[in-house]
Amino acid sequence: MDHLTAPFDWLQQTLFESVLQPMAFALGQGHWLEKAYEGAGWVVVGLLQMVVMLTVIGPMQRQWPVETQRDRQAWVVDVVYTLIHRLGLFKLGMFFTLDHALEQGWGVLRGQGWPTFHLDSVWPGVTDVAWVSFVLYLVVFDFVHYAIHRAQHQSSAWWALHALHHSQRQMNMWSDNRNHLLDDMLTSVLVSALALLIGVGPGQFVALVAIGQLSENLQHANVRLWFGRFGERLWVSPRFHRRHHSIGIGHEFDVQGRKVLGGCNFGVLLPWWDMLLGTADFQQRYDPTGVRDQVEQGRDYGRGFWAQQWQGLRRLAGRA
Repeated sequence: MDHLTAPFDWLQQTLFESVLQPMAFALGQGHWLEKAYEGAGWVVVGLLQMVVMLTVIGPMQRQWPVETQRDRQAWVVDVVYTLIHRLGLFKLGMFFTLDHALEQGWGVLRGQGWPTFHLDSVWPGVTDVAWVSFVLYLVVFDFVHYAIHRAQHQSSAWWALHALHHSQRQMNMWSDNRNHLLDDMLTSVLVSALALLIGVGPGQFVALVAIGQLSENLQHANVRLWFGRFGERLWVSPRFHRRHHSIGIGHEFDVQGRKVLGGCNFGVLLPWWDMLLGTADFQQRYDPTGVRDQVEQGRDYGRGFWAQQWQGLRRLAGRA
């Protein structure tokens, strides 16, 4: 794997030494160099992801579009969300707030004798093989993401935030990061806590997140694509996930807060959990996307970034 990791390591080191390290010293924050180096890695991952999006997924959208993209403003706002997350701005905020508090709390537990657990050591000789370990962590993380995703639709409070993600009427490859920041913060803390509890290494965690994010970019793409009868049951496709975003399919709430319909296709990477728990819908359809009350009642979800964040808070408070 050295021939694959060496270029990444060089890019991370170059970004750290040429930009982040001098910036940290200039701001008198030299004690955060370790975090700055970690942040450089996330920025490199984000840049590489966007290269793949522009060179691979973008042409696919132009070649096999589901619909003509007419709302340029909504597309631009989705790009803003993506840049905030993939260029490390969201991570930067998390590093110095909730993630830092989580690590401090974990350090206290370790100091009090809390045992170290590594999921990849449960079957010596098998799960300690690098690729087996990685697959094991990926499956566990995906199940937790499935559970989180269902909770986002089944809790009226959480849906008040998560509904922003579903309010994009013209999905595209940038739409994955279109989330309320509070929603992202809560999800990030839960996933980071899981990583600490089951012993995921830093490098493995970065790889897990990177693969997941890139796959979700494809899932949200404006592309008429499915993976065939067999492939659809191995990995979440754009068709499978679009069904989840279809108007009136997800767990939605009307203006009185009453649940309208049950949801489907909550899987993030693997459709297995939907198949096991009865929430899979494999119909080969490409329906319009959005939220029921947005279409039928004209509910305002905001046009710009700050308007969308503000409306999410108002929905959470029951005022919108």
